[in-house]
Amino acid sequence: MRTNFDFSPYRRSTVGFDRLFDLLESGGSLAQADNYPPFDLERTGDDSYRITLAVAGFRQEEIDITAQQNLLVVSGRKREESDRQYVHRGIATRAFERRFGLADYVQVRNAELKDGMLSVELVREIPEAMKPRKIAIGGGEAQPIDLKSEQRQVENDNNGESQAA
Repeated sequence: MRTNFDFSPYRRSTVGFDRLFDLLESGGSLAQADNYPPFDLERTGDDSYRITLAVAGFRQEEIDITAQQNLLVVSGRKREESDRQYVHRGIATRAFERRFGLADYVQVRNAELKDGMLSVELVREIPEAMKPRKIAIGGGEAQPIDLKSEQRQVENDNNGESQAA
């Protein structure tokens, strides 16, 4: 049973999240009834992902991959071979289209077709201007910071204090 949730209080108190709220509100309509071709989505690193689609029987020239802003579309259309006469045809050769919503700053890095499996590599690259910076008090220039090293430093400081106590 699906209930609608009212996001208007959140819309009033946030800026720039309209696309996210639209996506959440229309979540039921985005579900695809067709599960062809099957795919895997895996995380390969902190900011990298891989989508693998099972596209057996399709050649490289029969598959199109289109990356738009916040959308990846993988489609395939098999060319008809009129010179063959099949007694039974059990291998799926129907046209397909798979759509994947991408977060901001996620870009397609590479695509490879091997042994009937199409792998699409994705990477999130945040622009330098969007990364956090440490602001010096007293008119100094802003310095970029590495959040992971800052977090490790805080964890090390906390471990040292707990051992001393």
